[in-house]
Amino acid sequence: MNSANPADLGPEEFRRLGHAVVDWIADHRAGLDALPVRADVEPGWVRDRLPVALPEDPAPLDALLATVDEVVVPASTHWQHPRFFAYFPANASLHSLLGDMLSGGLGAQGMLWSTSPAATEVEQVLVDGLAAALGLDPGFTFAGGGGGSIQDSASSAALVALLAALHRAEPGWRERGVTGTERVYVTAETHSSLAKAARVAGLGARALRTVAPTPGTRAMSPQALATAVAQDVAAGLTPVLVCPTIGTTGTGAIDPVRAVAEVAREHGVWVHVDAAWAGVAALAPEFRHLLDGVELVDSFCTDAHKWLLTAFDASLLWVRDGTALPAALSITPEYLRNAASESGAVVDYRDWQVPLGRRFRALKLWTVLHGVGLSGLRAHIRGHVALATGLAERVRADPAFDLAADPSLALVCLRVVTGAGPDADDAASREVLERVNDSGLAFLTHTVVEGRYLVRVAIGGVSTGPEHVDQLWEQLRAEADRVRRRYPA
Repeated sequence: MNSANPADLGPEEFRRLGHAVVDWIADHRAGLDALPVRADVEPGWVRDRLPVALPEDPAPLDALLATVDEVVVPASTHWQHPRFFAYFPANASLHSLLGDMLSGGLGAQGMLWSTSPAATEVEQVLVDGLAAALGLDPGFTFAGGGGGSIQDSASSAALVALLAALHRAEPGWRERGVTGTERVYVTAETHSSLAKAARVAGLGARALRTVAPTPGTRAMSPQALATAVAQDVAAGLTPVLVCPTIGTTGTGAIDPVRAVAEVAREHGVWVHVDAAWAGVAALAPEFRHLLDGVELVDSFCTDAHKWLLTAFDASLLWVRDGTALPAALSITPEYLRNAASESGAVVDYRDWQVPLGRRFRALKLWTVLHGVGLSGLRAHIRGHVALATGLAERVRADPAFDLAADPSLALVCLRVVTGAGPDADDAASREVLERVNDSGLAFLTHTVVEGRYLVRVAIGGVSTGPEHVDQLWEQLRAEADRVRRRYPA
């Protein structure tokens, strides 16, 4: 214990216990491949194995680690498992854990520049550098009049973008609140965070307009958007924001950002691009076409904590107008006033988000970049895209499967083909997914598009390699063979 403060550790005791925790993490990661990907427990299993009363007296760290081994690990879905193919990846690389330790060790609260100049300015340098690395227009950098921030999630990024859009569309919004005339434009595949943002902002579900796709695609139709906006304007409504997506969660669909932005510009509608999963792929020049038209939009978001080797949470948000978020969000009680803020020479990131407090998130992303470089991040992304391309080729070549959507970067959507019609194919696909997941050998998720059930394979784990995709494919084939036998040819 620390003699100065009995409630805290002294440096040497922390060093000893810290080594034990690092050893546990290293051993856990080394043994992940042998663990089931998904927990096989019933609701209440964890609660039943934990004491009801909280500890009254201190206990050794060994006891805590034993509980983690015996209770927490068996009841965890292992997102860092090499055969985790569900949802989208959550890249908690060991590089980023080192950065998290440094951030936690500093213990900074970076709400204002004055409360932690390093936390603010490291983040500014980092987001400006990443804007250049992604090929974003210089207008998104601080030097270009815009700027970036690291939010906790793409959901928060969508919310603050919507609030800035409301402030621009209705200058009296901060005092008066919403009027009920506001409209937000999405597609059927837009992430649910936009619907939640509309609720949180007080707009309600009635504010959402679902724009039809271009026929034969799952991407937003610019023509349908133009019609919807024109109809709303004619009806006296207020178009506030449109959200094109680069890489939808369901199938990885990509909306035509340039055409959408051109439609929106005619009516002054804020354009927020949600590229949470796919946007980081633009680090590789061959994928930079995905961001075509982003130079015309107002805000752009992509997540470092999905596919960029950085542990949750770290969502990158850029805006073209660096005054837009503070104009909508800033509230300054007396206790936050200080000379640096009053000078106008600094950025106070508390004005770029909903919470007041903020962590030094930039340090873990900076640690990743220091450890692997942009070249390592590009190799990480390219490797997973190559694995998905190879899997898609296998699906195309196997009559037991159908490639249910064009592959999108490292996402492959497939279904089982029974020869007994769409309903049977859907039932067989669902059963195969459930069999794979119940086995514990891999974890997959699904989506439903136009009423059809699709199995999603999202490749992107830190340690996922060709052998893990091979194992998944062999398991899919074996389970499909068992299920298809029950259906007449």
